[in-house]
Amino acid sequence: MGIKDFIEDAAGAVVAEQGLEKLDPNANLLEKGAALVAGYEGTDFLKGKVGELLGGGQNEQPATEASSDDTSDNSPQDGDQNA
Repeated sequence: MGIKDFIEDAAGAVVAEQGLEKLDPNANLLEKGAALVAGYEGTDFLKGKVGELLGGGQNEQPATEASSDDTSDNSPQDGDQNA
């Protein structure tokens, strides 16, 4: 974690706390603490989403498709029922 990342996370926490202060001037310490944590963690989430949008989704893993011809299933087929 570099100093740039720490400053971005701290700024997110401060902005979230100030936003809470504008919405609820009588917010208690627990509410302010929750806003600080949400702002700190939310910064990483937003950086990831913006990176996906600007990078064109290059970091996405290709999805593996399951084959539709799965013959390892041992369940009886339509004509294989024993009475």
